[in-house]
Amino acid sequence: MEILSDPTPDMLAMPRFDDGAIDMQELLRRLAEQVVNAVMDAEADQLCGGGANSRNGYRERSLATCVGTLTLRIPKLRSGSFFPEDVLERYQRVDRALVAAVAEMYATGTSTRKVQRVAEKMGVSRLSKDQVSAIASSLNADIEDLCGRPLGGSPVPYVWLDATYVKCRRGGRVASTAVVTAIGCDAGGWRRVLGVDVVDTESYDSWLAFLRTVRGRGVSGAELVVSDAHPGLVRALGEVFQGAAWRRCAVHLMRDCMREAGSWQLRRRVGRIVSQVFRARDAATVAAMYHAACDMLEGCCPRAAAVLEEAEPDALAYLDFPPTHWKRLRTNNVHR
Repeated sequence: MEILSDPTPDMLAMPRFDDGAIDMQELLRRLAEQVVNAVMDAEADQLCGGGANSRNGYRERSLATCVGTLTLRIPKLRSGSFFPEDVLERYQRVDRALVAAVAEMYATGTSTRKVQRVAEKMGVSRLSKDQVSAIASSLNADIEDLCGRPLGGSPVPYVWLDATYVKCRRGGRVASTAVVTAIGCDAGGWRRVLGVDVVDTESYDSWLAFLRTVRGRGVSGAELVVSDAHPGLVRALGEVFQGAAWRRCAVHLMRDCMREAGSWQLRRRVGRIVSQVFRARDAATVAAMYHAACDMLEGCCPRAAAVLEEAEPDALAYLDFPPTHWKRLRTNNVHR
């Protein structure tokens, strides 16, 4: 059996965890740091070749990369300056996941200190307030491109509309804001974001402006629009997407019925009754179960029964379309 020789000084100097295992992340960081500094030294030596200039020490600068923060030793020259922009651009961190995480936290009102702690866990030891703001602003171009690109081309038979209330940083303060979205499905079955906007609150005027913008960018051929029963939204839909059927989201309808129940137990019962209706796989069964649900609710919660009965034409509008599409047309949550 071969006996291992004593470890070399380089082996002992390797970064290790408390259990003796090699810290590969720190090892990669050190190697990257040595490579970048060696490249800068070589470039500075080229500038000083022929005796036209000479070196005059170093200045240090930190650089966040995908392997951690590097300490750069940037050469100083006696005449002029040396700043390796190409080297910094090549090695600086370009992790879009970090940029997206920081931008989202900033936009939703997370404090700079909390953003700093999250960034440290992701390998960035220092992230200033200005850097956080710059990262958030860097996404503006992507948002403008998403919301401004033309949508003409193939027809979009199905459109899902929704609004989500989130806390956003607006005008230097954090406030609850409605984020409205439109997602469409083309004839090939591909879904894509048609539009995203931020409004103070859901209203007829805000939905009308948003839908006109989406329609003006080329959305055509809409046959069915799925959304909740917000009065302003329904009214705006009738004006912008004339000729398209409207399907009332089954999940929102169930919640509207549950709100009419007085107790927690009754709310659960109402929810179970309504949810069973939309699980049937043929139109006749769905219609029969819908009527049966109205009768059952009439006996335990008449107000919920009235909501369900009034919503029948819009709640069952999806039955006029291919059964293979029903699963995606029941709700305005396209992930279901």
